[in-house]
Amino acid sequence: MTEAVKPGARPTCPHFSSGPTAKRPGFSLSQLETTAFGRSHRSAHAKAKLKQAIDRTKTILGLPEGYRVAIVPASDTGAVEMCMWSMLGGRPTDIFAWESFGKDWVTDAVSELQLANCNIHVGDYGILPPFDQARDDADIVFTWNGTTSGVRVPNADWIKPNPDRVVICDATSAVFAQDIEWEKLDVVTYSWQKVLGGEAAHGMLILSPNAVRRLESYTPPRALPKLFKMTKDGKLNEALFEGATINTPSMLATEDYLKALDWAEETGGYQGLKARSDRSLDILTEWEAKTDWVQFLCPSADVRSNTGVTFTIADPKIAKLDEGAQRSFVKRMMARLEAEDVCYDAAAYAKAPPGLRIWCGATVEPDDVAKLTPWLDWAFGLELAAL
Repeated sequence: MTEAVKPGARPTCPHFSSGPTAKRPGFSLSQLETTAFGRSHRSAHAKAKLKQAIDRTKTILGLPEGYRVAIVPASDTGAVEMCMWSMLGGRPTDIFAWESFGKDWVTDAVSELQLANCNIHVGDYGILPPFDQARDDADIVFTWNGTTSGVRVPNADWIKPNPDRVVICDATSAVFAQDIEWEKLDVVTYSWQKVLGGEAAHGMLILSPNAVRRLESYTPPRALPKLFKMTKDGKLNEALFEGATINTPSMLATEDYLKALDWAEETGGYQGLKARSDRSLDILTEWEAKTDWVQFLCPSADVRSNTGVTFTIADPKIAKLDEGAQRSFVKRMMARLEAEDVCYDAAAYAKAPPGLRIWCGATVEPDDVAKLTPWLDWAFGLELAAL
């Protein structure tokens, strides 16, 4: 155990929250162009901004030809749910979950949509579910990266091509940080406030041509709220994918997203952003290997997230405490770190096992991650001595 010696160097940015996440390095409100503020979002000027956000997203992510992108309400959650409600129910469905938000899609499927012939595959925190049980003829819903569990899928090899089904992927903590096999996916969703450090409330929806066919050929056996409707008179509402949003977007948040895309391009595109996350994970991996009081929640390095990196407390004195006492211990650690302005909001998700969750998306400087680890040792040592 490292002695509780107070470190010298502090992270330049103490923001390690998993959402909303740290703003990009060098961010300032003064950087935001204001000409669209106070304008109708349906004005030519504002729509051009929204269309720019859509087109640049396609380019930076390298989306396949024919894939469409829209800005939708209610963040990543809204983007997932509008597709589940609009597309599912006509075929068998397989849902794979292993953490809190993936389990929300299970609740939607079972309790709200009441899908028939729906197979649920749930893995524990830190462990992937059995993807080999995916049926070749079933629609699929899954999360690419489990934000609350620190686990990501290594690839999409388990998804067999079938044009008669749709594959819906919640990728909010993976897009811009991990390699996504777009051709295997028909719906991909994410939010601005994850890897690019944007602002909340806006979801990004990516549809394959196959997803468009499903929308135009299938009428779900349920009423759809206005916010979920993507078709008009049986055809895709193409205006949604040209910058006309279903409800009023924030032009301030849109401008911030555009500036985040500028930064992404300057950093080397999504591969440059991924490299930053990979480096932060490498730093934490080196720290975990030499630190006796902590261990990764995800035991397998092959599927360990490089964005939301999760740990449990391995020290025997803490591990034997009940769950409530362990959470209180971590809360006191976090209070010490926040008081020193070195780390905010890095406790494990409330429904996950007690421990740490350190965001390592691209807006977090790897050097700050390296500076954080001695402070974690310091806070742990003080709290352990206080027991």
